[in-house]
Amino acid sequence: MIIGILITLVFSCENDDNNVPVNCVSSAIFKVGKNYGTLIDQQGNVYKTILIGSQTWMAENLRTTTYRNGEKIPEVTDNNMWNNLNTGAYCNYNNTKSIDTICTFGRLYNWYALDDDRNIAPSGWHVPTYEEWLILEAYLGDTVAASKLKETGSLHWKSFPYYPDQMANNETGFTALPGGYRWIRYGGETGFFHIGIEGGWWSVTEDDNNLDNAFHATLGYNYISIGGCFCTKHDGYSVRCVKD
Repeated sequence: MIIGILITLVFSCENDDNNVPVNCVSSAIFKVGKNYGTLIDQQGNVYKTILIGSQTWMAENLRTTTYRNGEKIPEVTDNNMWNNLNTGAYCNYNNTKSIDTICTFGRLYNWYALDDDRNIAPSGWHVPTYEEWLILEAYLGDTVAASKLKETGSLHWKSFPYYPDQMANNETGFTALPGGYRWIRYGGETGFFHIGIEGGWWSVTEDDNNLDNAFHATLGYNYISIGGCFCTKHDGYSVRCVKD
């Protein structure tokens, strides 16, 4: 009886996303003149890719709702259930169904979706390690890396008079966007925060000192360097994959 009730609760919070935006159009402002490649994921979503130094990165955030083998990643909208998961899940920012928002900012995933043997990354690609984020930062230069990665203008990034737009030039074509995150605050409160202000991207690397945490990179509207931390695996962040 108890098992049956739990199953019912789980499926009541996993919404079938009938509006999967396959081949949708992002409103991101990509760098003119860059030679973008193309990646098609296991669900048929199409993304731009870009070569930066020795690494080829996705130039858009992942938005798949299935693993590489075609099995579905559960969509979990309930905050309490999200907090207590130790298995893979995704959500949309503020649980939106807006196709434009999903196409542009992608989905948010907990870390467990990355650690699943069924693989969230498309074939031939993988979720980056902490070291691969460091390689990217070192190639671009520590004190200017964020400026070279962020989308230019204020269409998606909030504009502040004391942080002029020229701080972001998207020199690399990476076109980082402030997709926000689903964050468990100290004290257990969970919610969606900082769309338009910050973006966070997972790595697969766990914290050796606390296996409840894993590294994610962060870019904010006023960042010139790549930030980040080893934070709880229950948080929801964006994903950019790197070519094998």
